[in-house]
Amino acid sequence: MLIITDTAALAEFCSGLRQHPYVTVDTEFMREKTYFSQLCLIQAASPAEAAIIDPLADGLDLTPFLELLADPAVTKVFHAARQDIEIFFQMMQTVPQPLFDTQIAAMACGYGDQIGYEPLVRTITGKSLDKGSRFTDWSRRPLTDRQLQYAIGDVTHLRDVYDALSSELARTNRLSWVIEEMEALLSPGLYFTQPENAWKRLKLRNTKSKELGPLMKIAEWREAEAQKRDVPRARILKDDALFELARQTPESPQDLARARGIPNGFERSSAAKGLLSAITEGKGIPKNDLPDIDRPRNLPQVPGDVLDLLRVLLARQCKEYDVAPKLIASVADLEEIARDDNADVPAMKGWRREVFGEAALKLKHGKIAMKLTNGNLDLIES
Repeated sequence: MLIITDTAALAEFCSGLRQHPYVTVDTEFMREKTYFSQLCLIQAASPAEAAIIDPLADGLDLTPFLELLADPAVTKVFHAARQDIEIFFQMMQTVPQPLFDTQIAAMACGYGDQIGYEPLVRTITGKSLDKGSRFTDWSRRPLTDRQLQYAIGDVTHLRDVYDALSSELARTNRLSWVIEEMEALLSPGLYFTQPENAWKRLKLRNTKSKELGPLMKIAEWREAEAQKRDVPRARILKDDALFELARQTPESPQDLARARGIPNGFERSSAAKGLLSAITEGKGIPKNDLPDIDRPRNLPQVPGDVLDLLRVLLARQCKEYDVAPKLIASVADLEEIARDDNADVPAMKGWRREVFGEAALKLKHGKIAMKLTNGNLDLIES
C-alpha cells in the first residue's frame, strides 16, 4: 500500500493520476470539536494505482493534489461528495470540477434514496466492506493496518462502482440527469457560510418583526466567533439562546447575565461586548431594510386521498423507470402539484416531468386511472 508523506512523492503520484480520465477520492476527517473539518487523510485512486496521502505529515505540501482536483481534464469521483468537497473548498476557494457523485448516480440508476457506500459496493461488486474503523480517531498516529485497509477500500472499490454506474447511465441515456443534479454541488454557498447570511440557517417562522434585526446580527456575530475560534457554533451559543437574546435584547453585561442560555460568567468575557454591540446594531436596522420571512402560507388543504394517489403514482413511475423517488419529488412537491397544475417544483420540469409530472397532471384531471394487474399497477387512459 502506497502511503505518501512527502511532497515529491505526492507530485509524482498526482502526475500519474492525471494520465487517466478519472480519479476516485475520499477523505477521513474530524469535526466534533471544530468549526472547520480537520483533514486527517486523503485517499485517491486511478484505474491503475491507489494511495493514501497523509496531510498531517510534517512538511507535506498538498498543492500537487489540489491542482489535480482543479484539472478540468480529470473527473473527480466521490460518494456523497458534499462533506469532502467542503474540505477542499476551504483550501482551494473553489469546487473541484468536473464532479461525479456515485450516490446521486445510484439514485438515477434505481439503487434507492441516498444509498450508503457499503451497501452500494455490496450490491454492485458482491464484496462486503469492514466498516469497523469508520468512527475511529483519524488524527492519531500511527494509523493501524485495519484503518489503512478500510481507508484505501473507500477508493479502490469506488472505481468498480463508478465504472458500473457510468455504463448503466450510458445504456439508459441518463447521464444528463446526473449532470443536472450535480450542478447543485457547484455552489460555493453550500460549503461556507458568510457570517451575514448565518440567520438563514435558523427556523424563523415564529419570529416577530422587531426580533428579526437583533437575531440577524446575533447570528452573524456567533458565526464569525465560531469561525475565528474554529469551534462549533453551539460551543459559542446554542440556537435557543439566540432567539432568547433577540426577544430580550439585553443592553448591559448585567442584562446578559440574566438571559436564559447564556453560560455562567459569559457577561464578563471579552466576547460579551461584541455580542451586546451586535444586539444594538440589530435593533437599529430600519424595518424596511429587514428581509421578508417565509411564513406558512394560507394554502388550501390538500385532501389526504389525493396526496395518497400521487404518492402511489410516484412509486409506480419510479419503479417503471427504475429511479429513486427522492430524485423526482418530495411530499411538499406533491402537495404543490395537487394544488396547482403549474407548480414551480422540479417534478414539473425537464426529464422529471416526462417521468412523473405529465402523468400526475393526467391523474389529477381524470385522464388516466390506475388498476392492479397480476400484482402490478398499470395506467389506463380514460
